[in-house]
Amino acid sequence: MSSSKTVRKLQVVSPVPADIDIANSVEPFHISEIAKELNLSPNHYDLYGKYKAKVLLPVLDELEGAEDGYYVVVGGITPTPLGEGKSTTTVGLCQALGAFLDKKSFTHLIDGAAMSEIFLDNSVDLTTVVTCVRQPSQGPTFGIKGGAAGGGYSQVIPMDEFNLHLTGDIHAITAANNLLAAAIDTRIFHESTQSDKALFNRLCPPNKEGKRSFCDVMFRHLKNLGISKTRPEDLTPQEVKKFARLDIDPNSITWRRVMDINDRFLRKITIGQGPEEKGMVRETGFDISVASEIMAVLALTTSLTDMRERLGRMVIGNSKAGDPITADDLGVGGALTVLMKDAINPTLMQTLEGTPVLVHAGPFANIAHGNSSIVADKIALKLVGPGGFVVTEAGFGADIGTEKFMNIKCRYSGLRPQCAVIVATIRALKMHGGGPEVVAGKPLDHSYVTENVALVEAGCVNLARHISNTKAYGVNVVVAVNMFSTDDETELNAVRNAALAAGAYDAVICTHHAHGGKGAVDLGIAVQKACENVTQQLRFLYPLDISIKEKIEAIARSYGASGVEYSEQAEKQIEMYSRQGFSNQPICMAKTQYSFSHDASKKGAPSGFILPIRDVRASIGAGFIYPLVGTMSTMPGLPTRPCFYDIDLDTSTGNVVGLS
Repeated sequence: MSSSKTVRKLQVVSPVPADIDIANSVEPFHISEIAKELNLSPNHYDLYGKYKAKVLLPVLDELEGAEDGYYVVVGGITPTPLGEGKSTTTVGLCQALGAFLDKKSFTHLIDGAAMSEIFLDNSVDLTTVVTCVRQPSQGPTFGIKGGAAGGGYSQVIPMDEFNLHLTGDIHAITAANNLLAAAIDTRIFHESTQSDKALFNRLCPPNKEGKRSFCDVMFRHLKNLGISKTRPEDLTPQEVKKFARLDIDPNSITWRRVMDINDRFLRKITIGQGPEEKGMVRETGFDISVASEIMAVLALTTSLTDMRERLGRMVIGNSKAGDPITADDLGVGGALTVLMKDAINPTLMQTLEGTPVLVHAGPFANIAHGNSSIVADKIALKLVGPGGFVVTEAGFGADIGTEKFMNIKCRYSGLRPQCAVIVATIRALKMHGGGPEVVAGKPLDHSYVTENVALVEAGCVNLARHISNTKAYGVNVVVAVNMFSTDDETELNAVRNAALAAGAYDAVICTHHAHGGKGAVDLGIAVQKACENVTQQLRFLYPLDISIKEKIEAIARSYGASGVEYSEQAEKQIEMYSRQGFSNQPICMAKTQYSFSHDASKKGAPSGFILPIRDVRASIGAGFIYPLVGTMSTMPGLPTRPCFYDIDLDTSTGNVVGLS
């Protein structure tokens, strides 16, 4: 990027205004200007209004031979319920790299005054950088968490569009998920009321000439059955029965309906109570849309063809004989792909300072892998080119998000990160050092807003374990300490010293929430140096060809566990998935984000505990097995005072107010 045309100089004020007020104070560049800076022509994207565009998948084919830029993942220490600012750091880092730092030389950027001069000099060759982040769910936006566009002067804009419908990807996932749910119950209903012959005749009706034929998706079902015949009339009566009757065991069904709103009363429901359903009553429930396996498929797919295959092989339950039933067995894999054909294209947006952002996918960070899409990262790495940067965020602490980024996302993408950022705060480290409980919505204890170096130093055991775990993947680790006004210099120095002692490549203090990219320049310098000086190859925590239990135990050891305990249900599921041929999948551990262990109250760096595996489930289409450590809610509930109390529309300006 040789011009500062799409770089916006922010006029920051103190104290920092509300996020939505900052976002509304800036007029975004037309998205075509952002696209132009990435050398995207109008043929490479579809406009969704003035400030959003879908980058089309063929861009990857055109850039197939292009060299990738540097790849950076942002994780964090074990967080407090307030969050430690990973999204804000991801955006702030990209604003520093893309709006302030000259890719030719970082050494001459010494202080804020020097940066301001360079910022105004259009002759500098600004670093090309793309932020890759997840699309937020509307559930937390209207519930307890608020939006996920970053914060302060490090945000993705327009904030309201980012946090609400965006380009409809989650709605497409909702529609596809619920189509599959309808197909399941409909198939059970029709099989219960028809003979094998009647089912077969309706599935393969004769044409005008009286001939029957299989449609394309049926050949996938036939292949799953081990039947190679291509004409319906050639099937034996036994093969007709196998083809026509899936014989789904209702008790084995794992597929649930979804919606993108928090609604605790849909966690468990009864369906089939209508008089025309002939007593086909079944207990089921709703998940939030981002917990759908289809969302995980979108995040892990690498192409349209790959997405079609993944959607088709999603397992919804078993037959009464114990065989897995897939979406293609139900005949719906192709229709799901049609509903998802536009959702596979990532959405181009921008930061407050005009650097480009690709928003794509938003899988749950508990039961799924909590990372944005492979497709977005691949496109971004080609667009930034050698010397450029792609910065992506991994959900929750590094024990969950970064671990899954490495062992699941990078395994499927073939991409290799050079640097991992670990975000820390004095507040969280004090909590891990023995500070009082941090509760969202309640004032912080006095110890969190006054100097207490001993508490910080004690809590650095948590940071140290995250550093050592992350370094083991073969990447350089940079610690970003998000500074609050109540933080003391001696506390900040203590964190820096502890991080370096634990093996971090560097540790820097950041103020990007208050100052935008200017407050993350030191972080940008450290990340660039870390990327340029990486010396090792990416190493996974475990190989795929070992057993499910061995993979689970490798992850448990990284948490500090001395062993794993499996419930009877977990043992049963592991045996079944191994028998069905699914043991070669990576593991996606579903556990609390508030501790290395299964117990959210155990802070710091607990060790020697036994990790209990309550159940084991599978997302075969997405491509992972997920053990459940404790109880995981896949449908959040609304609090007494949800965020929607503050959200409204200023009808005189058309601006959304109250988003946070």
